[in-house]
Amino acid sequence: MSAPIEPTLIILLGPTGVGKTDLSIALAQRLACPVVSADSRQIFRELPVGTAAPTAEELGKVEHWFIGNKSVEEDYNAGQYEAEVLPMITGYLASHEALLMVGGSMMYIDAVCKGFDYLPQVPQTVRQQVRNDYEAKGLEWLQSELMRLDPDYCRQVDLQNPQRLMHAVEISLVAGKPYSAFRTGTAKKRPFRILKVGLQRDRAELYERINRRVAQMMAQGLLQEAEKVYPYRHKNSLNTVGYKELFAYIDGKCTLDEAVDKIRQNSRHYAKRQLTWFRQDTEIHWFDAGNVTVDDIIQLYESSK
Repeated sequence: MSAPIEPTLIILLGPTGVGKTDLSIALAQRLACPVVSADSRQIFRELPVGTAAPTAEELGKVEHWFIGNKSVEEDYNAGQYEAEVLPMITGYLASHEALLMVGGSMMYIDAVCKGFDYLPQVPQTVRQQVRNDYEAKGLEWLQSELMRLDPDYCRQVDLQNPQRLMHAVEISLVAGKPYSAFRTGTAKKRPFRILKVGLQRDRAELYERINRRVAQMMAQGLLQEAEKVYPYRHKNSLNTVGYKELFAYIDGKCTLDEAVDKIRQNSRHYAKRQLTWFRQDTEIHWFDAGNVTVDDIIQLYESSK
């Protein structure tokens, strides 16, 4: 007697601008399943343009989870995402063979694949104070503060990534012990199989696609979108590419052309960081985004059972 087929979460991942959306909808239609978004910004309903969220037409083709169901006014992180999305995935896969997750947010994907250790909640006052200190004193201060609070983690982390540094400093301050004390590094067991499919393109081609997408976003009203959420600019949800550059323009710190050029540059840098992160994962099956078909992924899925 053959063993029962283990339900599978297929994760379609890749850097920003690589072309995940169209393929994900076609793949979900073939699998007859919803699309679970693993995008840390498409989850906010006020940011459809700047996050390249699926359009109303695309959303009408297949059911999507975690698209536009939170507000930028809320604080939201990968740990909360894990707590909310995991029961939904597990419940769906209890009666279906496959479910599709799509995104490029590394921490959100890790939240599902590995899980997070318990971390204390950081009050908004502490988060704002750390950010104010960073903006006033700079990256070197932030690095030295982390070295003071958690030298072990300071030796491991990317010291050029202020988001990670601030997060570790916040946790250390709130908990009264080092951030690294909470990191066991043990992956949690999931009641389903995970199949990771990565999309990549030639770097020059990817960067050109990113540049074109920024121009398209501006034409679709990204500046007006940024103006609407400007009152919430201090929220972590808006400390992201596309908005912080336009906030600088709104504040009179640069011209609009300079802000748009900075969005292109920072989007390319973000894509590079995503690829660096993903390429450390040996479980990812890579495909050229310009040539891959739904049949290719279905064949991989069927052969991996």
